[in-house]
Amino acid sequence: MTIEDIGPRPQSFDLEQATIENKHYRTVVWSGRYLQATLMSIPVGSDIGLEAHPDTDQFLRLDAGRGRVQMGPSKDELTFEQEVSDGWCVLVPAGTCHNINEIGDEPIQLYAIYAPVHHKQGKIHNTAADDHNDKDDDPPEWSVQPTVARPDKHA
Repeated sequence: MTIEDIGPRPQSFDLEQATIENKHYRTVVWSGRYLQATLMSIPVGSDIGLEAHPDTDQFLRLDAGRGRVQMGPSKDELTFEQEVSDGWCVLVPAGTCHNINEIGDEPIQLYAIYAPVHHKQGKIHNTAADDHNDKDDDPPEWSVQPTVARPDKHA
C-alpha cells in the first residue's frame, strides 16, 4: 500500500494495514497544520534511539511486534519502563527522553502521531541511519510551530 502525504487536506486509508505493510524506518503519511501521522518499522534487535522532542507530544501505537519502552526526564534518569506489544499505545509528553527497543522475534510495526508536525511532508527514511543523517527534514512552512523552536536531543 502506498500512501501519498497530501498535506492538510482530508485523507482516509486503512491505518492498521498500512502500518503492518510499512517496511521503512519512517514514512510520513499525513501532515496537517497541527499534527502529523507517520508509520515506523523497527527491525529485530534494534530500537528507535534515545531522543527527546522539546516541543512535540507523541502518541505511538504498536500493530505488530514486542518492545520495551523507557522514558524519563533525562537520558540518565529513565524512570518509566514498560513492555509493549500489538495494541499497546505509548504516550510521550514533550521534552521526555524516550526509546523503544525491539525485544521480540519480528519487527515492531507502529504508527506515531506528532503534535505539532515534526517531519518534512511525505518524508521517507528507509533506515534509522538515513534519519540520523538527514539534513532536510524540517516541518512544512505552512504547519503551526512553536514561536521559538528548540532542537531535538539525541543520546
